[in-house]
Amino acid sequence: MNTDPVALLDKSQCHGPELFLADRIYEFNSQTTGYFDGRLLAGSIRNDAGENIADFSGHTWGGYCEISHLWVIETMWGQGLGRRLLEAAEGEALRRCEQVVLSTDSFQAPEFYKRLAYQEVFAIEGRPRGHSNIIYIKQFRREHEPSGT
Repeated sequence: MNTDPVALLDKSQCHGPELFLADRIYEFNSQTTGYFDGRLLAGSIRNDAGENIADFSGHTWGGYCEISHLWVIETMWGQGLGRRLLEAAEGEALRRCEQVVLSTDSFQAPEFYKRLAYQEVFAIEGRPRGHSNIIYIKQFRREHEPSGT
């Protein structure tokens, strides 16, 4: 057994292990669940100069979509770019999934997600200290599902 100490990596070295681990965990999860439909999902809005001013990233797998990151340059807040990104993500997610899951911090955009019909399911207090991380979900109603009315 290797007893060498754990080598902590600097910022420039962290991307490789993150991708490696994501692949290994996806392999295990797929083998365990039988879902092999994982796909990345991302979108971008650029200005006239070709610079990114709004982006999102995430993935779909096993009937759900997870939005990992959604960002709009601060100078463009209130212009509808976040809504456009999320609507694009949801449009693709609807083709692949039954729900979208995402999180935001209490100082970021909880009201934005609530306005777009996301339901809070859980808040982790103290993540980060003095704030909370809030988990949201949005269920898609399929055409063939009964309306209940």
